[in-house]
Amino acid sequence: MASTIRELKVDVKTVYLGQEAYRDGGGYVFAYTVTMQNTGNVPARLLGRRWLITDANGKTIEVVGEGVVGEHPYLRPGEAFQYTSSTMIETPVGSMQGSYQLLADDGVPFEAPIPPFRLAIPRTLH
Repeated sequence: MASTIRELKVDVKTVYLGQEAYRDGGGYVFAYTVTMQNTGNVPARLLGRRWLITDANGKTIEVVGEGVVGEHPYLRPGEAFQYTSSTMIETPVGSMQGSYQLLADDGVPFEAPIPPFRLAIPRTLH
């Protein structure tokens, strides 16, 4: 009998969208496109997400919520789901990381890490 593997591969691409005025100052807006693929051998449904968004000043905001973009994708082994969302930070450079919470068809909940990725306006990093 083969072992059960519960695994989600996550890839993120970012795009700088521009600067917006908000609150007491300006903010830098970034879109991020996430592609997630079930690389395990058990179907699973994404239940929630947790993001840590950090700007260059070390200010971190935690975002916790259900699903992604209003959906709870169900992924069979090998299937992928892609979505685009956005975030705003107070500095031209920052980072995001986090995790997705999933429930496998065998009833076992598991967490898939979202590796850290950089938010940066073009030509600010060498």
